[in-house]
Amino acid sequence: MEYTKQEFMAIVTGREIKDGQLIILGVGLSMLAGYFAHLNHAPDLRPFTEGGVYGSTPVGGLPWGIECNRISANATSFTNAIDALGFLVASGRCDNAVIGAAQVDKFGNVNTTGIWEEPPWKLGKYVPPRVRLNGSGGANDIAVGAKSYLIMASHEKRRFIEKVDYISSPGYLDGGDARERCGFVGGGPSAIISTLGILRPDPDTKEFFLDAYFPSTNVEEVKASTGWDLKVSPDIKMVPEPTEQELANLRTVDTTGSLRKKG
Repeated sequence: MEYTKQEFMAIVTGREIKDGQLIILGVGLSMLAGYFAHLNHAPDLRPFTEGGVYGSTPVGGLPWGIECNRISANATSFTNAIDALGFLVASGRCDNAVIGAAQVDKFGNVNTTGIWEEPPWKLGKYVPPRVRLNGSGGANDIAVGAKSYLIMASHEKRRFIEKVDYISSPGYLDGGDARERCGFVGGGPSAIISTLGILRPDPDTKEFFLDAYFPSTNVEEVKASTGWDLKVSPDIKMVPEPTEQELANLRTVDTTGSLRKKG
């Protein structure tokens, strides 16, 4: 069976989503993973967007935005971002979420704000970035308030770094009990799913380690593509390839193939 890295990443992320969860999804691969799970093994999943569109499934392909017709045509209800992020997420009611990352570090902190020559934490002050990114959107609210969430990222050394340039969405900050000391309602990221494998946080230190690698790679390549000394689970395993049914369900969600990138 032929499939792309992006398709496999979406399927593996979808496998982490459980039936019955209240889950908030962003556009792109996040929605692909969520609605794949809904069709494949989680019929009672309760998806919503940060724009407040609740209980819908995509019609005619993946939506281009969080409120476009493809996601709102068959919605159960419509509300707004205040309800979605301010009530459902900030109150700790949201079970799960999927967010992306331009940079992610060993404690699961995410940067989607910018890329700096010298990061602000080194300079001791905020300065304009060399490259301005899109910002956190609702991801900061999700990272603080959701019971758990999943991070999806392309696995490259320039993205998986020791310490992100800027924390747009907090993971476990500097590790250990840092989240608890900050009083965050949410529990933090449960996994990072990349184009090479699955990373999970150590229960005590909260540093992410390699739990499983994809069939297209190996442990050495994953470590070489990571900007910190990536620890490896003693029970390391290979992620099972997609089944024909999983691929069919994924492509039923992404009927236009908009995210079926090569690679």
